[in-house]
Formats: sequence, structure tokens, C-alpha cells
Amino acid sequence: MPLAATGELVTRAAAARSAVAAFNIITLEHVEAVVAGAEAAGAPVVLQVSENAVKFRYGRLLPLARGAAAAAERATVPVALHLDHVQSDDLLRQAPGAGFSSVMYDASRLPYAENLAATRAAAEWAHAKGLWIEAELGEIGGKNGRPPLDAHAPGARTDPAEAQAFVTESGVDALAVAIGTTHAMTERTAALDHDLLKRLAGTLDVPLVLHGSSGVPDGELTAAVTGGIAKVNVGTALNIAMTGAIRAFLAAHPEAVDSRTYLSVGREAMVGEVHRLLGVLG
Repeated sequence: MPLAATGELVTRAAAARSAVAAFNIITLEHVEAVVAGAEAAGAPVVLQVSENAVKFRYGRLLPLARGAAAAAERATVPVALHLDHVQSDDLLRQAPGAGFSSVMYDASRLPYAENLAATRAAAEWAHAKGLWIEAELGEIGGKNGRPPLDAHAPGARTDPAEAQAFVTESGVDALAVAIGTTHAMTERTAALDHDLLKRLAGTLDVPLVLHGSSGVPDGELTAAVTGGIAKVNVGTALNIAMTGAIRAFLAAHPEAVDSRTYLSVGREAMVGEVHRLLGVLG
């Protein structure tokens, strides 16, 4: 089927008090696994390409984007393409021509005023090109003499009043909120601030996004969706599944040299994890 639009999937999920899963992809095996897992679950899904993934692919967006688009167009469930954690304006401007309907513009490393100015400019450009845009806001450092603080650092939180002003003044379509997760967690030990989430959901009129979801236990994820999260980003969980399966296969088959033998095992492990997480999200 034709490529779906991320904004439509997320808006529909938010209206239904559910969430759409967005999986970060690095290889073609990631792409195929996410689509296969979504088809098995009968659920829509978002394929995300991060700026770091583009750097890994020699700085070239199109090879992975074209493969993802081809797989999405042959899927039996709605699949959208999203450009994730973009800091480069040059990369942002490649999104429309590469099949992406949405982008997450990440200026969260900057002090609040600079984050707002950069995000507003990105949102104006993105909307002129028909792109849905997500941004990120947490307890941004650089205030009162404090050093810059990653919005996902332990203890960082998104302030509801600041978030409301940020969304209104920037014009973004969705906001990634810091409620207790961090990126690249390899253990599922994150404890979410559900009271803060409730206040954010009651204050903001745009869909809320949860980053760093690989470190969140199933029960916490379910509660987050109930509390107002409409887009759930997952990356590390797929890499854990893939790497673990490949390690086990190569340990059992040290003679293996054909990459298809172990990549297929890694791909199937990711299919299982995608299917499982989509079940958790309902």
C-alpha cells in the first residue's frame, strides 16, 4: 500500500488513547523485521532513520530510505517513514525528497531560548514542505550557571508550563517529553513519572512521544500509553535482540561464514521483539 503519513498515524492513535510504535532502523534486516513484525501483529508502524544511522551509512540518507520505502509500499499494514533526532539543517532538507512524511528536529542540547528559536525555524520550513514535525523538551541546562544537561539525563524532567509555551511558540506537531527514560538503555529498569505525564497530557494539545522506550518495563509502557503517550520510540531493544541471536548462533556454529545464516537469525529475533512490543502497546 502507499506510504502512510506519520502525523495521521499518531493523531489517530492519540484520539483513540493508544500509541503507534516507531522503530529505529539501521540495516535492511531491521527494515524487513519491523515490517514483518507489524504485519504479524496487524498493526501500523513507523520506520525511523536517525541522524546517527545516516552517519553510519557514510552520511548517505537515500540508500536506507529507498529500501525502507520499498518495503513499506509492499506491506499489508500502514507503514510511515520518519527522520529521527535531526540536528543538521542539511539533513532536514533532504527529508521530503527521500519519502519522509515527518521529522524529529532535535535542538534539545541547546538552552531553552536557542532550542525554541531553532525549532521554530525548522517547524516553519517543515510545514511549508508538508512535513509533520516533532521536537524534544526536558529540563534544559545552561540556566543559572549550570552546565548544559541532556533532556534525557537521569533526573531531567519536562516542565508542563514551559512545554506549553514551547509548543505554542514553536508550532511543532508533537513533543517528546522527558519523564524518566534515557536513550540506549540495555536493561528495562526505567521508572516513569506518571504524575508528571498526567499533568503534561492535561496541559498540552499535541500528541506526546516517549523516547528511550527500550528501557521501560511492559507494565510501565502500558501505563504510559493510558496516560497520554501516543508515539513510542524503540531502538536499542531491536539491537539487543539481533545481537544476542547472532552471538548465540555463531557460538554454536563457529564454522559459519555465510552472513545470510546469522543475519537471518538476527532478523527473526527482531521480528519477534517487534511483534511482542506491538502486543504490549495493544
